[in-house]
Amino acid sequence: MKKLGLDVGDKTIGVAVSDALNITAQGVTTIERVGIRKDSGKVMDYVREYGCDTVVIGLPRRLDGTDSPQTEKVYEFKNMLENKMRSSGMADVRIEFYDERLTTVMAERVLIDADVSRSKRKKVIDKQAAVVILQGFLDSL
Repeated sequence: MKKLGLDVGDKTIGVAVSDALNITAQGVTTIERVGIRKDSGKVMDYVREYGCDTVVIGLPRRLDGTDSPQTEKVYEFKNMLENKMRSSGMADVRIEFYDERLTTVMAERVLIDADVSRSKRKKVIDKQAAVVILQGFLDSL
């Protein structure tokens, strides 16, 4: 089954999905954040749409490996998503963390190498970061 990758930020959530063989990750969209309940509901819609058995959430840690204030927000998002999935009959969908240190830097580099303009990069950076997170997870399997 497919995997869904998320780059959870304060303003947006980048979304990526794997192919059916779990070899490659492709960017899907960027969700504009409106509230943790609605945002987690939107993620559940993508889990259903793509038939995913796992959600991979990028865990933003400091370079020294310690938690940051953003890490706590991501834990809170994961808990909300887990609770909503459990109450919606989707308890069999696993939620995994993947260390996302430097993924935004890597995503930015990919977009620069592809000659994407600065204004366009700003619009797709979170989606590309979700691709990097999910691809890293897939490569580790």
